[in-house]
Amino acid sequence: MEYKIIAETYSKIESTTKRLEMTDYLVELFHNTPEDVIDKVIYLTQGKLYPDYMGIELGLAEKLAMRGITKATGIKEKTLGEMLKKYGDLGSVAEEAIKKKRQTTLFSFEEEKNLTVEKVYENFEKIAKAEGPGSQDRKIQLLAELLNLAKPIEAKYIVRTVEGKLRLGIADMTILDALSIAYGRTKELRSLVERTYNIHPDLGYIAKKLAKEGIDGVKDIKIELGIPIRAMLAERLPSLEEILAKMGGKAAFEYKYDGMRIQGHVGKDKVWLYSRRLENLTSQFPDVVEALKEAFQGKEGIFDGEAVPVDIHTGELLPFQVVSHRRGRKYEIEKAIEDYPVVLFLFDIIYLDGEDLTSKPYPERRKILERVINPTERVKFAHRIVSSDIGEIREFFNKAIEDGCEGLVAKSIGKESIYRAGAREFLWIKYKRDYKVEMGDTVDLVVVGAFAGKGKRKGTYGALLMAAYNPEKDRFETVCKLGSGFTDEQLAYLPRKFEDLKIENKHPRVWSEMEADYWFVPKVVLEVIGAEITLSPTHTCARDVIEKGTGLAIRFPRFTGRWRDDKSPEEATTTKELIEMYKNQIKKIR
Repeated sequence: MEYKIIAETYSKIESTTKRLEMTDYLVELFHNTPEDVIDKVIYLTQGKLYPDYMGIELGLAEKLAMRGITKATGIKEKTLGEMLKKYGDLGSVAEEAIKKKRQTTLFSFEEEKNLTVEKVYENFEKIAKAEGPGSQDRKIQLLAELLNLAKPIEAKYIVRTVEGKLRLGIADMTILDALSIAYGRTKELRSLVERTYNIHPDLGYIAKKLAKEGIDGVKDIKIELGIPIRAMLAERLPSLEEILAKMGGKAAFEYKYDGMRIQGHVGKDKVWLYSRRLENLTSQFPDVVEALKEAFQGKEGIFDGEAVPVDIHTGELLPFQVVSHRRGRKYEIEKAIEDYPVVLFLFDIIYLDGEDLTSKPYPERRKILERVINPTERVKFAHRIVSSDIGEIREFFNKAIEDGCEGLVAKSIGKESIYRAGAREFLWIKYKRDYKVEMGDTVDLVVVGAFAGKGKRKGTYGALLMAAYNPEKDRFETVCKLGSGFTDEQLAYLPRKFEDLKIENKHPRVWSEMEADYWFVPKVVLEVIGAEITLSPTHTCARDVIEKGTGLAIRFPRFTGRWRDDKSPEEATTTKELIEMYKNQIKKIR
């Protein structure tokens, strides 16, 4: 398949901010893609080579990419640097560099070979896997080889992809929509593909099954050990009374631990650990691997739980910031285990010895969990009660706070209480402390833009533009400007933190009436606290829902100091959650 077809599709997608038009372009692309390469086309469109859980990244440093362009075109790096200042995007630099080369080089366009998707993917794989002495030169050579074969528009997207900056504004759900339309146009197929994606989050694999075997092939995809499942998520309500009413008068209440969500896969000879974002954490938590192997009494199992840091001197639970010190480490892991030990609190089992347990009600799953896990000092069950008594539940809640937890998670105990992978529903409901003291609860918001600093903040950002996520519209809606709560060190660090996420114009998935000085790809999530939620004629969060012409805004927002690297932007606080928080405030005032 010619790579030019992909590049031209990307160009069309970049020309629109309308999701339906993006979907139409993808449908056309998938129709023009042979079934043998559909998986590669999907991965490339996602800006990757494999699903996230495999942990293989393509990103090539800017300087190495520039050296690859120089090798292919003969244009000096200094000149390329000047072009980069002009265009602000190395992909556009590559496009112009190839144009100049073609204008000054005598060769026959008739003899020119078409660059294929297969060749691009092959070289990208070699770049991603190149290691050891001479690997940098090898990567440069592989990139230059592609650029020598590329047309200008192809060079643009080759460089953007290899640099990890494709940024088409396409979410996975948009790709799911396009696949469903391209291969079926039925509601059954759309819901089936999404459910399959939730238990096997590999769009390339699903697309190939769909292309070769149709809907029956997708139905054959099951939960598989070593492949993470998208985590089930909780809704929120402001009072225990409302929670009980929602759950039919009785529910299970578990501690809501302030730790790191961990999905553990235990096989006969291997254990895998995954984060909520499906990152492979196995090498970073060898102590949890050994503890889970020791506690498990079956052959194969998949578990859902929370890794919580503990004070080695007192046994007290510590806040999330402590366990975050364990993230991303490649060295001194043994010292990190000693300095930041964790306990894994298990609250669900998803799979056991070849059987998918997601369709079983929660009480059944809990019994199975308690049967196959032998608790140890390092692996325990999430503390819980099953109750319909408000007084008992409130006392349990206070104990959870005293024990260092964020609050409780209420779980349905009815027949409908299946494990809904990837879904946020009222089968699970969060109840955190201080819901009743104005905006006593924190929210997790996405950084979508920034404003230039003035005075003491000149040279950095004066404030960040923050947004909530609207899953129905698949977009990020602004809710506040955030300038308080940062230390001087954090403020100085902000430009570096967001440098690789800078884009020239507002991202297609961002809805903002405000004009920021800088726009970013919506990726970074921060924890924010504020004084209250108010109606706003400026911000777009929940626009027209409460009152015509107004949205919701957080008044006097402050950064808590917590970078939510464990959350994807789609897992940030939703528009719906902010609406409920606002309504709860109104109830209190009245």
